[in-house]
Amino acid sequence: MKILSQYSSLLLITLLFTTNTFAQSIDKKEINRLEKTAKQVQIIRDQWGIAHVYGATDADAVFGLLYAQCEDDFKRVEMNYIEKLGRLAEVKGQSVLYNDLETRLLIDTEAAQADYKKAAPWMKKLLQSFADGVNYYLYKHPEVKPKLLQHFEPWYPLLWTDGSIGAISTGGLTTAELKTFYSGNSSKIAYTEREPNVQTGSNGFAIAPSKSVTGNAMLYTNPHTTFYFRPEIQMSSNEGLQAYGAVTWGQFFIYQGFNENCGWMHTSSNVDVADLYAEKIVKKKNQYFYEYEGKLRAVQQKNITISYLENGKLIPKTFTTYATHHGPIMGERGGKWISLRANNRSMIGLEQSWLRTKSTSFASYQTAMDLKANTSNNTVYADKEGNIAYWHGNFVPKRDLRFNWSKEVDGSIKTTEWQGLHTVAEIVHAYNPKNGWLQNCNSTPFTVAGIESPKAQNYPNYMAPDGENFRGLNAVRLLGQNKKYTLEQLIADGYNTKLTAFEFLIPALLNAYAKTSAANTDTYKNLEEPIAILRNWDYHADEKSVATTLAVEWAYRLDPILQKVYVNQGEKDQVQNAIAFAEAATAEQLLPQLQAVVADLQSKFNTWQVPWGTINRFQRSSGAIDLTFDDNKESLPIGFGPALWGSLPAYKSSYAKNTIKRYGSNGNSFICAVEFGPKVKAKSLLAGGNSGDVNSKHFDDQAEMYQKGVFKDVLFYKEDVLANAKKSYHPGE
Repeated sequence: MKILSQYSSLLLITLLFTTNTFAQSIDKKEINRLEKTAKQVQIIRDQWGIAHVYGATDADAVFGLLYAQCEDDFKRVEMNYIEKLGRLAEVKGQSVLYNDLETRLLIDTEAAQADYKKAAPWMKKLLQSFADGVNYYLYKHPEVKPKLLQHFEPWYPLLWTDGSIGAISTGGLTTAELKTFYSGNSSKIAYTEREPNVQTGSNGFAIAPSKSVTGNAMLYTNPHTTFYFRPEIQMSSNEGLQAYGAVTWGQFFIYQGFNENCGWMHTSSNVDVADLYAEKIVKKKNQYFYEYEGKLRAVQQKNITISYLENGKLIPKTFTTYATHHGPIMGERGGKWISLRANNRSMIGLEQSWLRTKSTSFASYQTAMDLKANTSNNTVYADKEGNIAYWHGNFVPKRDLRFNWSKEVDGSIKTTEWQGLHTVAEIVHAYNPKNGWLQNCNSTPFTVAGIESPKAQNYPNYMAPDGENFRGLNAVRLLGQNKKYTLEQLIADGYNTKLTAFEFLIPALLNAYAKTSAANTDTYKNLEEPIAILRNWDYHADEKSVATTLAVEWAYRLDPILQKVYVNQGEKDQVQNAIAFAEAATAEQLLPQLQAVVADLQSKFNTWQVPWGTINRFQRSSGAIDLTFDDNKESLPIGFGPALWGSLPAYKSSYAKNTIKRYGSNGNSFICAVEFGPKVKAKSLLAGGNSGDVNSKHFDDQAEMYQKGVFKDVLFYKEDVLANAKKSYHPGE
């Protein structure tokens, strides 16, 4: 069904409004207030440029945290909020118009403002300090020209759910479907599709005292995100806050990290937290209704105006959007409108994210988990008491088990409604398993602790549709060995580069070649040497390995089913697909693809014998948000490989425009290993460096360490920070 959208006559009004908004300034009274707050905050920069922020109160620490983030990369702070406000088109133009519409449908700014007004006093203080920290930075740095947001509002953080800036749940509905529904055509313009469900992921390991040389619990945090997505930082106050780790740009809490009592890391979850409803629509006298329990209800209508930049001017476009009590209409399938029920914005999620940073024990961390507001993450946990734990998701709606919730369900009947939320005790979890370790690599929770793992038959399908993947196999193999860990050994296992996928795929290739070459020698004669190299390979990615280059390039040319890692009810997982493919693959599905790799490498490099480090590169040549790469500029060889094929240290590289080499953009970003004891001991590493300023020495001062997996010591205690301080100041100085 075609839903008409129209140009509005509100151009003048819109331009006047935005001009007035941009012109906001800080008055004298506010300046005095902000300067008083700044004097209560101390920022100490260490030799890596990492900010250690100290405040008299939690709110002071938030002020300093945001000020320091803006110093490091204001562009990313601003862009994250432009995106969450659904205003990207005002910066990037019509190409992202329907991305903004999607955001506006799923994240209600009016609801965020209402939540701010009713927030608890302690939360209001933090929210106000968030805005104050950014606005004071802009006041003190008039040379910084925001793209759009001249003044930050305290309700902005309430546009998020649980701290994952990209964690919008759509139940599998695509931006293309949204665009087709609200524009009436399916042309691939005016939107950028979200990245398909191919694996980037994260790794989290927890080691119990029984598996530790020192008898202390340990945590390995290895989120795989877009590079430069999270800076490393510390925030402390006299109100009991002392947290270290990584924040997403613009957050006011430590997202992945630790305090002196415990540590937490998140992997992306595939728990079903959003559902699609097929609505039965009836039109009467130019009004839409939908059927529900045998009666008609009026479809809610709302006009949303989005402005996009064109030739230096903002052009408004107004959409008439629709919703049922389930949620917004996001598309059409099989002649039925599809509504979405999800939880893409939550004040409780923000409360939970803050409270966990101040957890003092396993019990207090569980209290934060009991808020049941985290919609996008699994959690791996360890603490100084020796506890280790894993939770698969957190926000999990109860549903009628007679339905397949991975598909759209009938929106006209009451039995498809959510029935509240599962308690934390009911979701998939593991506490202190006897084997002494836990792992999750965006993989099934039913191998999280080896044979001590939770059992799938005890949980509904919608709770853990995640399947096994090749990193999961690698992690279980390593952690299941009969050894005890030091922090250094934990880091070494976290950097294991075995590409587990090829344990299944290479034997199939060798078998196909052996059978085919005997019958048809001439066709595949040029594969004799490449096959010999792959036959002698140990399946580990390595900078000097030609086999790694051949295997990775070849695998991407195989059946795309091998790249599918997120599964729905009844589907095979990545490992099952690989086994099935390897058992049934014909020579035509394996050998021509390797020939294509050989020919391509020969064409690009005048030899097919190209070591992995020659083709797989790290380059941070620009501070821009949209990364660009250039073969003629300096870059570093990277020896580890794609998470997709099993490498624990993940490095997702691809060919950029006009390059013959692959450049990384996603994977190992902030990595941290922590040991809990009488005193915390930790080591960390960033991709490149902590600063987004190309002229800063901290722009790429960790690049060679990142390349080699050499971690730096974390300065957690203030005496250590002071001993290594390079700069100490109050915000604004």
